[in-house]
Amino acid sequence: MVRRKLNKKSKHRRAMFRNMLTEFFRHERIETSLPKAKELQPLAEKMITTAETSNLKNRRTVHEELKDKDVVKKLFDEIAPRFSDRSGGYTRILKMYPRRGDGSERAILELVE
Repeated sequence: MVRRKLNKKSKHRRAMFRNMLTEFFRHERIETSLPKAKELQPLAEKMITTAETSNLKNRRTVHEELKDKDVVKKLFDEIAPRFSDRSGGYTRILKMYPRRGDGSERAILELVE
């Protein structure tokens, strides 16, 4: 599922990406560090691809990861239909300025319009 360890244990990493995915689909953009954005992008793309075909199996699969009914409903009813004619590339990463405190690279992950 995840390629980079990001200095986290596997359960912490999975929970972190689950929370980030939920917030990403809720707000349709998220600001985070560049390595986290690069790891989150393929997960979000796979969720949107799964949501393009709206059936019970796919809803349960997505709900198992996101754990929020409202976000799952928004993903299937609003976000996925926007990209039905597109075969991939639903998200983009925009690099930002480095963080002031430690200089880590920041990025915005957002849906392509």
